[in-house]
Amino acid sequence: MDIVLAMKALIMGLVEGFTEFLPISSTGHLILAGSLLDFTGEKVKVFEIAIQAGAMLAVIWEYRVRIGAVLGGLGSEPKARRIALNVVVGFMPAAVLGLLFNKQITAVLFKPVPVALAFIVGGLVILWVERRARNNPVAVRVQSVDDMTLLDAVKVGCAQAFALIPGTSRSGATIIGGMMFGLSRKASTEFSFFLAIPTLLGATFYSLYKQRDLLTMADVPMFGVGTVSAFISAFLCVRWLLRYISTHDFTIFAWYRIVFGIVVIATAHFGLVNWAE
Repeated sequence: MDIVLAMKALIMGLVEGFTEFLPISSTGHLILAGSLLDFTGEKVKVFEIAIQAGAMLAVIWEYRVRIGAVLGGLGSEPKARRIALNVVVGFMPAAVLGLLFNKQITAVLFKPVPVALAFIVGGLVILWVERRARNNPVAVRVQSVDDMTLLDAVKVGCAQAFALIPGTSRSGATIIGGMMFGLSRKASTEFSFFLAIPTLLGATFYSLYKQRDLLTMADVPMFGVGTVSAFISAFLCVRWLLRYISTHDFTIFAWYRIVFGIVVIATAHFGLVNWAE
């Protein structure tokens, strides 16, 4: 692997890690970053999905004690079984729809301008939900992931399915969706982290298996660099986000999405940036 390819893989890994758990769309940022770096193609699409495993491992490490307690209590603790069942149920809508429509979504929507439009729409939704939360704070009925019902998990899982649209943001869909359905900001964020484990792991293995003919042993260093950098940056981001949500809302991310989306569309329209498709 030459130094230029290594640097591109490193940058893409950092982009993945710093954006995966923020409501700003890691997939959208990867598509745009890949376009700017001239790092595109079918193999790169597999790379972008595979390095999500690094971000997922960061969540496992951050919540290793909690996850261990849940797994250890599956045979004897109703609370542990309920949390595990909620994660499985919440994972299913996106998994089923992803299997059914992955090819169509990849062919039509994995392009800079559709991603930019999704950025703007998602930002407007976040602004609406945050305004709703400020005007009606008593609407919060679930303070902790431990208190979620199976129906709560189904609702959040359906919200996560919207993240199949590149630029929507998986974490944004689950966090904001959870808040719309009565979860506290902390409960929505933590459940989003837990949902990331089967979602990102499933997407990684499915993509690697489906596109295995594209890959060779020579690609291992590139994937390794991207995965490690995604792990480190995601770990830092998760730690920061947990502190941030204790005293802040997501309005700043909404405005970031809107401004960033407008910039991408404007630069594409006026030919200032040749966004690759």
